[in-house]
Amino acid sequence: MRNEIWDVFDGDGNLTGKTVARGRCFLKPGEYHKVVHIWIVSTDGKFLLQRRSDQKKLMAGEWAATGGAVVSGESSYTAANRELYEELGIVSNKQTLRQILSLKRRNSLLDVWMITCDIKVENLKLQKSEVAEARWVAKEELEQMIKKGLFHNYGKEYFDSVFDAIDANRGVTV
Repeated sequence: MRNEIWDVFDGDGNLTGKTVARGRCFLKPGEYHKVVHIWIVSTDGKFLLQRRSDQKKLMAGEWAATGGAVVSGESSYTAANRELYEELGIVSNKQTLRQILSLKRRNSLLDVWMITCDIKVENLKLQKSEVAEARWVAKEELEQMIKKGLFHNYGKEYFDSVFDAIDANRGVTV
């Protein structure tokens, strides 16, 4: 794990001027850090999923969305762009990567991003410390993986919001 420093935000997404070191401090009630999720969707509506490394402390071995924490001084876009490249080797830019949703969850402010991409799994460059494998699945298969506990359960409200936002943004050109 990198020695990450996170900016602390209030509930409205404003910087408080405080920072915390990942894993070394607990956020107080009303304090948040920023997190990004990136949903990769093919032109035919499939989802590129990744299985987290078995060595991860959090959610080890689980299928999950691509993502991570926004480090101090970084924008949500920069973090999403970085995580996409670090974990999967996918290059994005402001025309291809777009924010589709913002949610407040527990102690995090979560920005959800989407990219339409048709990369073949064998062309991905997996960051082995983070990602064990990746695969494309249809929405129905993803829904079954969630039901069976094979994909991390971010909660019904999260999935409803994300799927609605993805459906609304499919085919949108920037």
